Amino acid sequence: MSNNTSASMNLRMTVYVALFTALIIIGGYISMPIPVGPVPIVLADFFVMVTGLFLGYKWGTMSVTLYLALGALGLPVFAGGKAGLAILFGPTGGFLFGYFLVVFSIGLIAEKLEIPTKKGMLLKNLVALIVGNVLLYLIGVQWLKVVLQTTWSAALVSGFVPFVAGIVIKIIAAVALGQVLLPRFKQTIIHATARNEEA
Repeated sequence: MSNNTSASMNLRMTVYVALFTALIIIGGYISMPIPVGPVPIVLADFFVMVTGLFLGYKWGTMSVTLYLALGALGLPVFAGGKAGLAILFGPTGGFLFGYFLVVFSIGLIAEKLEIPTKKGMLLKNLVALIVGNVLLYLIGVQWLKVVLQTTWSAALVSGFVPFVAGIVIKIIAAVALGQVLLPRFKQTIIHATARNEEA
């Protein structure tokens, strides 16, 4: 790959990073508090999953890094338009930092595990999304327990149990989105790279 092609590819992917970061921010604004604890129902995690599927572990991690950096700097990008280090290191901080694990694990599995068939891709994406969510709630619930100095049962009730149905729905939606749009997305990148190499 020539320097010009590499630069063009990096520019294109940087644009995608910004786009997916914007989607995560929008997902954070779509939030609903629940009465049993400080963790709201949000769509940000759904877009983090999708970011991992579409951008892979390298560019996906950059997108999440940008998202968290904007919030840490005071821009109102976290759930409900909140921002700042107090949110990042508060009770829900484990879920925010857990986005790194989500996007990295999903991106790594989706990118490195080669299964050529359509059913194989579906299974691969499903496994990636399940692994990502397991890691998210492992760190999120544990962080919640430590920060609130509560019991495991209370942490699970406020940080996991109310979200089980949503997790399933989000995983199904992300898998479906991946089946429909991911092949086209990858082809767009391949064609753009090929055109740059010919130019």
